Amino acid sequence: MSRKNVFNRHFFHIVDVSPWPLVASICALFLTLSGLVWFHLRQGMPLLLSVFFITYVSSLWFRDVIREGTYEGHHTKKVQNSLRLGMILFIISEVMFFFSFFGRFFILVWLLLYK
Repeated sequence: MSRKNVFNRHFFHIVDVSPWPLVASICALFLTLSGLVWFHLRQGMPLLLSVFFITYVSSLWFRDVIREGTYEGHHTKKVQNSLRLGMILFIISEVMFFFSFFGRFFILVWLLLYK
């Protein structure tokens, strides 16, 4: 066993430095700006290019995540359970936001109609 593996024996995965969050945020900015161009000038090519680039960057980012989890072995059972729990909590928070937003909307509509 190498010296590096002796000191890295912990349950959690420390994420390596990646350029994809920065590149994806720049692509998202261009997607927003090209949406504005499409609304005002009716030019669809920048919007299509932005959608292509953000899809491409997302596929590269997911490729790296799959590589580090599958081939490099960074995703232990504890890391997998943490990722699963994080996704479940995110979905629950989105459901609660949906119910609060539309619940308030339906209450206001009900008050306006029947008051």
